[in-house]
Amino acid sequence: DMISLWNSSLQEKASDLHGDTWNTQTDQTIVENSLAPNWHQYISGSFAEFRCSLCRRTWGSSRVQVVFHFHLNTASRQGTIKLRCYKQECRTCNEAQWEDPNFPVENIDVLVERLVQKIRRKCYGEDLGEANRSSVFGGRFNRPHESAHCEACRLGICSQTTGKKT
Repeated sequence: DMISLWNSSLQEKASDLHGDTWNTQTDQTIVENSLAPNWHQYISGSFAEFRCSLCRRTWGSSRVQVVFHFHLNTASRQGTIKLRCYKQECRTCNEAQWEDPNFPVENIDVLVERLVQKIRRKCYGEDLGEANRSSVFGGRFNRPHESAHCEACRLGICSQTTGKKT
C-alpha cells in the first residue's frame, strides 16, 4: 500500500536524523496552514497517476498536491509526519469517486528527500544552504489541469489555481 512506500523511503533517507525515530501516517483531515502548536508544514506538487474505480480509466497529473505536517517530540525522540495527498475524480463518470494518487517511487523519493531537508532545518536547526533545491519530476503533461476534478482546486490550495509555480 501507499503508506509503506512513503515509510520505507523515509526510513532510508531519515536514518541519520540524530538517532530519533520518525514515522509517517496519512491524515485526510489536515489542512494547509492549520497547524497544531510546534508542528511544521511542507507542501509540494508532484506527478502521479490516477485510476477510476468505476470505469478503470487512467490519467496522469503533474500537479498533485501533497501536504506534510511534521513534529518532533524531543522528550520521547519520536518524530511524526502526517501526510495528505489530494485526490482527483474521473471526468467521464457521473458518480465519480475521489481517487487516491499513485506516485512513482522515484517521485516519492524526491518528495521525502525534500521533506527530510525541511525537518533538518525546522526540527534540528541545521543550516543546509540553498544548494539542493532541485526539482526533477518526470511525466510532464501539457494537457490543461482539470480544476473541476481536482480536490485541491476545490479547496482553493492547488498550485494551479493560486498561481504558484510547481
